Amino acid sequence: MTTEPCDEFPLGILQKSLKVVTEPPDGLGANVRQQYARLTPEQLEESERPEFKSLIYVLAFFHATIQERKKYGKIGWNIKYDFNDSDFKISFRLIALYMNKAIDDGDEELPWETLRYLIGEAMYGGRVTDDNDRRVMTTYLEEYCGNFIFDTNQKFYFSRAGHDYVVPGLDTHEQYIEFVDSIPIFTNPNVFGLHTNAEIIYYTNYAKSLWFNTLSM
Repeated sequence: MTTEPCDEFPLGILQKSLKVVTEPPDGLGANVRQQYARLTPEQLEESERPEFKSLIYVLAFFHATIQERKKYGKIGWNIKYDFNDSDFKISFRLIALYMNKAIDDGDEELPWETLRYLIGEAMYGGRVTDDNDRRVMTTYLEEYCGNFIFDTNQKFYFSRAGHDYVVPGLDTHEQYIEFVDSIPIFTNPNVFGLHTNAEIIYYTNYAKSLWFNTLSM
């Protein structure tokens, strides 16, 4: 069904229906945790490439980041896009496919350019219609996907704004869940590449929405 109002929908059916709404959790850590809660330990073992589990964490962090940008309104995205779990699942399958293909072909280098293009232009980018929004999306992938995330000489950080957001080198599903739980509840807008004042706008709009909905009831 849809949450869009429809005058032609029979009121009697609506009143007798059980209405269920699902939406992304609020907060970067909660968003990442939701993705791991929907993964099974077996899925994290779909590829024997040592980089696979780290790349899945990068994908989960990327997914959570673009979801979190939506709450900042026009500062986050010019157009509000409906990114959802299907985008994550298809991108997950894509990474697993290319990791296993690299093993079969004996490739030491991962196809970063191909992965960035397919995820940023086809999977998630297929929903993006604004050129500047597409630029933001591809920039995230260029910053998050590359050999540099496995550099042992210079540690990679998604961001160091208020917390060190790193790619954990863990082995099990349970360890990843525990690591995600250590992410702070409140995330600085700088983590998403936004100015600190973006948070003021978000809370102002949130408070207005709360009061307007209360008054309408």
